[in-house]
Amino acid sequence: MREILQTIENRVNSRPSAIEFEMAYQARVAIDRIRFAIKHTEQFGQRTDQTREAGLQLLDALQRLEAVDRRFQDRSGTGGSSTTNQNKFKQS
Repeated sequence: MREILQTIENRVNSRPSAIEFEMAYQARVAIDRIRFAIKHTEQFGQRTDQTREAGLQLLDALQRLEAVDRRFQDRSGTGGSSTTNQNKFKQS
């Protein structure tokens, strides 16, 4: 009986919770907005040291969020969409 309960608990704990899905969704929204901001500043912004630094900060934030998104996808078993989006961003 304990082994069965332990197996069930392990299975439940190995899957993301509802709040983790919500956080993953919010991270994807932030990723899209950061991508937009980077593209916009590269395309229309003045070429100053400050805008270059802001772009680097945005790129760092983007990479951190994408790493979290990949870990979530690995854990939830969904996988794949982050790398597709990443390649699409690099091609633009």
